[in-house]
Order: sequence, then C-alpha cells, then structure tokens
Amino acid sequence: MPVPIGPRILAISLILAAAPALAQPAATPAPAPRALPQSREQVQLSFAPVVRKAAPAVVNVFTRRVVRTQNLLFNDPFFRQFFGDAAPFGQPSERIQNSLGSGVIVGPDGLIVTNHHVIKDSDEIRVVLADRREFDAALVRSDDKTDLAVLKINVGADVLPYLELRDSDDLEVGDLVLAIGNPFGVGQTVTSGIVSALARTTGGITDYRFFIQTDAAINPGNSGGALITLDGKLAGVNTAIFSRSGGSIGIGFAIPSNMVRTVVAGGASGGRVVRPWLGASGQSVTAEIAGSLGLSRPQGVLVNEVYAGGPADRAGLRVGDIVTQVEGHEVDDAEALRFRIATLPLGRTATVSALRQGRDRQFAVALIAPPETPPRDATPLRGSNPLAGATVANLSPALADEMGLEGQLRGVIVLEVRQGSPANRLRLARGDVVLKVNDRDIAAVKQLEGLLSERAGNWRISVRRGREVLSVVVSG
Repeated sequence: MPVPIGPRILAISLILAAAPALAQPAATPAPAPRALPQSREQVQLSFAPVVRKAAPAVVNVFTRRVVRTQNLLFNDPFFRQFFGDAAPFGQPSERIQNSLGSGVIVGPDGLIVTNHHVIKDSDEIRVVLADRREFDAALVRSDDKTDLAVLKINVGADVLPYLELRDSDDLEVGDLVLAIGNPFGVGQTVTSGIVSALARTTGGITDYRFFIQTDAAINPGNSGGALITLDGKLAGVNTAIFSRSGGSIGIGFAIPSNMVRTVVAGGASGGRVVRPWLGASGQSVTAEIAGSLGLSRPQGVLVNEVYAGGPADRAGLRVGDIVTQVEGHEVDDAEALRFRIATLPLGRTATVSALRQGRDRQFAVALIAPPETPPRDATPLRGSNPLAGATVANLSPALADEMGLEGQLRGVIVLEVRQGSPANRLRLARGDVVLKVNDRDIAAVKQLEGLLSERAGNWRISVRRGREVLSVVVSG
C-alpha cells in the first residue's frame, strides 16, 4: 500500500509478482537518427524558468501538538475508584510533538492547500514562505477522505504568489512534471520526472483512490507539496509513495488537481465537504464478469444496488447496467466512478453512459447532496441489555457519506460506545450496523429501543461490520 510521506521515515514491503511472457513484437522501422544540438540555446535547456515561477508559491508547513501521557499507576482502576479523575500524585506529563510538511498557495489572499495527514490533531500550524516570512495559519477545512486540508494565513494587503490549478484530465502519461517540497526538512527542493500513470486506483491513504503516479523523487516532508507541469500550473498535491525504506524509489502519488479544486472551492467558505450523491453502487467489471456478460473486454462498473428515489433511480439507472462513462470520461472501475462523481459540482446534471443488454444508453443524473432521510435521531441506549452504553442513529445517505460507508446501507448505526459499558464488553464499535435483535430486523432507532426493553433469556444480535456480518448470543 502507499504510505503517507509525513515527517518520519515509513517503510513497507513490496511483493513482486512474476510477469507473464510477452508476445514477440512485430518488426518496426528503425527510428530516424536524432539531430545534434545546433545552437547554444538548445544545449542549455532548463526547467529554471518554470521553477522561478512556481517555487515561491510552495511553502513549508510546521505543526506542533501537545501529547499528554498519564501516570501508569493512576491508570489502574483500583486507584481511579478512590480518586476519580483528580490524581493526588503522578500528574500527567506533557511532551511536544513537531512535524513537517509542505503546502501550496492557491490564492493571492493566502489560501493554502496541504495534506490532511500533515496537520491532523495539531494544536498549532505555522507556515514559512519561500522568502522566509513566517505566519500562523488557521485551519479552514480538513478532509480526511481526500487527505486534503485548506489553511489560511493573514498577509494583510500583500498579494502572494500562487499556482493556478490545471485540468488534471488533460495530463497524459509521459508528460514532464516537477515536484516541489521540503523533503526530510533539508529545505525547498525541486525534482523532475514524468507522469508514470493516470487514474491509479491502487489502495491508498484516502477514500478516493484515484492518483497521478510519477517517478519524480518524492520523500518524507514532501507531503502537501506541488506536482507541476511545465506551464507552471498545479497538476496535483503530492501525498504518498511506495517504498521499502521510507525514501523515494520512483513510485510517488499525487492527488489530482480536479479533486484539489473541489476541496479548495468549498474551503474558502469553511464547513464540511459535501459531494454529490449518485444513489447507486456497484463492482468493477472483471475479466470473468465481462466474459459472463458477453463483453469484448473488462470495462466499467456493474450496478448491483440502486437507492429507491435517489438520483440514479430517478434518472433511470437499473441494477445490471454497466456504467462506462461520466461526462465523457471513461470509468474503468468503482474507484474511478466515485472520483468522477465526487469532483462534479452540486446543483447541475451529469451525463452518465451505461450499457444495458449490450446497447449504449445515456442518463441525466441530478447532482444533489446526500439527504438526511430518515433523521438520524442519535440516541444513547440504556437498560439491562447487551447494547447498553452504545449511542446509535438512523442510517441515512448523508450519515453513510459522513462515516465513509459504501453501499446503500439502511438501518441503525453505532456512533459511539461508552468505555466499560455492556456494549463495550460486547466489542461493539463505531460504524457497526445493528441488523437483527432476537431474529427481528432492525429498521429504526425507536424499534431497536423497543426490542431492547423486552425481557429476554438470551439475546441474539447480528451486526454488519464492513463487509462481514457478525452474530453473537448473550445470556440474559
């Protein structure tokens, strides 16, 4: 998996698979001989003009947080029952934890984008400009689903250098790119490479796994830095690397600028990022699925669930359709579909292409925010039952999106579990969906409360955790 390129060196192991034998390529004409440089200008080709334009808009981001550690003796339950939370001895100790990353100025008024993992849980954020001026930064928005954060610094009447966002859909494999950041804290550094791949949907550190891959050297400290094209525009924000040692081996990943644009646009006003809701989910079409459906090649997303009354349903999409394009952009897998929908603006209509019984059809899908229907009705569960101590809520499209759940789940979801409670001893966890109690399906919080108020000799409880359904019997 990719690892975030944060302040510490992180290492992973890569498993290398044997490559299948390749067919012998057909003979091709010999390429024409390359011409030698004919002038001094041709010999002195340089990225310097691009760097002069872009580098002043790349900043260093320093964060600081206070980590409190409790005296181990005072953590013992025996002492806590006498003293509560007021320790008579062994006061909690504090230590300062610092981290370093990079950021990009994307507005002349001091709006900066960086990675969520760079500023996560920080108490103080400080930004150092390329000209060495320092500013305290305010966190405007942090979006863990995309691993992006928006900061703001107050520079008074000054107009800061900034980078324009390029349309990342215009990139092609082989395009030259530059990575600018502060690797290992050595100072602003520029590396060059090419776009190695596009729409890379391998497992990553974000919910929206749709990366630009580059071989430009990216190292710890480059997180949040700029990946720019030779026109000096921002193509992506560097976020992760594949590595054995924590250093660059030429496989780096950047969040495309089109996703950055979506987060930054909302970041100017603050608040949580709200993305369009398709109201349908599906699975990537594999070679096996393609063969069973008579397709010439694996492509698209096979729709296996449509939310009744949602945008996809109202547009006419049905279970069994294969989504192949969104707004003219190819959709190769489920991650690509999520990315394409997430980067579109709310309030408009998107054209979605899909195959139905071998015929290509188009659907006009309204781009709306996920609705909070039914209302969440967050309720702490009490009484003598195995779920006491859990706070639950009605699951809605809005709450599912907020919690990063996939699929069209309905029912009652666990929001919080109180330490030491019966629900905690049952190992119930945030994000669990309560499916059944004593073989009765659970559709709403009020229904669950009613069932738990009944006396039972044994409690039979089923919950969904991720893609698994867990069942347990608890003696009454």
